[in-house]
Order: sequence, then C-alpha cells, then structure tokens
Amino acid sequence: MVQGLPELDRRKTQTAVEALLEKYRIYKTITFEAREAGMTASYGETFSGSTNMISDQTAKVAIYNVDVPAARKAYCEMIESIVERLSEREQTIIRERYMKQDEVFDYKVYNHLLDPPVSKDTYTKIRAKAFYKIALAFADRGLLRLEELQKLQKENR
Repeated sequence: MVQGLPELDRRKTQTAVEALLEKYRIYKTITFEAREAGMTASYGETFSGSTNMISDQTAKVAIYNVDVPAARKAYCEMIESIVERLSEREQTIIRERYMKQDEVFDYKVYNHLLDPPVSKDTYTKIRAKAFYKIALAFADRGLLRLEELQKLQKENR
C-alpha cells in the first residue's frame, strides 16, 4: 500500500512553523552573552559523607560558552538550508516576512516585495504551500511532529 503525503491542518502548521522561524529570527538578531566564572568564594552548608560529585564551575561555563553558540549557528544554518530548497516565490515570502530583523506585514510582501505583485489570496496559497514543505522538512529533522499537525479525520458511519 502506497501512503501519500499527510494532510496537515493549515492553521496548526502555520503556527508551528512561525514559532520555529521566530526562534531563528531571535537567534539571528539577539547576541549571545557569554557567561563568566565567579571568583568569589561562596559559603554553603556541607553535609558529611561523600557524594562522589565533582563540581567544576569553570568547565561548565566554558562548555556553555562553546556549545550554545554552536547550537544556535547550526539551527540557523539548518533553517536557511530548508528555505533554500523552496521555490523562488516561496523563498521570497519566507525570507522577507519571517527571516528579516524587522517585522514586515503580509500586505507589504504581496504588494511591494513580490515581483510581479500578487493578490492576497494567491499570496496565502503560496505561503501555505511553503509552510507545508517547511513542516515536512522540520519533521524529518525532528523539530515538529506531524501527528500533532494532521487534520482530524471524521468517520462517516
């Protein structure tokens, strides 16, 4: 039995994809603040007995300062590679509307940024197709669960 592509709820898909693209925009626009190790001694209650736990604050800070920026960069590169696979119009819509620093409104994208301009309905159809493709790509990478985005099936009995 050949199984086709899943039918996704348009609103749920749009909400989920927009959330991931908002995370991209935040990572791109907000700078990373590196942590520093504290140098002052802190006094705390110590209990008797060995816990066999080693606490190395400097190592934890160093790992955080390396891993977090690398994870942010990898996430942004993954989003950019997914968007690059879309059609030219879909790329324009996603980049201009969701991936720039400043928020751009839909009417500006379909009236001024698309060449030639399109109607609101055509813009909505193109964007919905782009969101569907992006949702499938995100699901392949484990960022979304398609089961949560699928339309509810009504059974006729």
